[in-house]
Amino acid sequence: MKTAIAALTLLVSTSAAASLTLRYENKDSKAYAAEAVCSGSKQDPVKFSASTTSSVSIQGSSPCKVTLQGTTITFDGDANIIIKDGKISRK
Repeated sequence: MKTAIAALTLLVSTSAAASLTLRYENKDSKAYAAEAVCSGSKQDPVKFSASTTSSVSIQGSSPCKVTLQGTTITFDGDANIIIKDGKISRK
């Protein structure tokens, strides 16, 4: 019984801590906030700094959709993207 409870606790804590890394290159001189939906759950806005190459973590599990100014990308697992002229695309 104790083993079953320990396994369940480990499973819950592992899935609660799931996250994906989105590496980005923002070629615009403007910062952006995008909408993210992972596994059907809406996340806090994902923020991309202006004129920067960096990464952000998105809580949740795949598949994820990130929408920026009407353009949406879908990814499973970590991804690399480019932001140019206000549009988001896969690298």
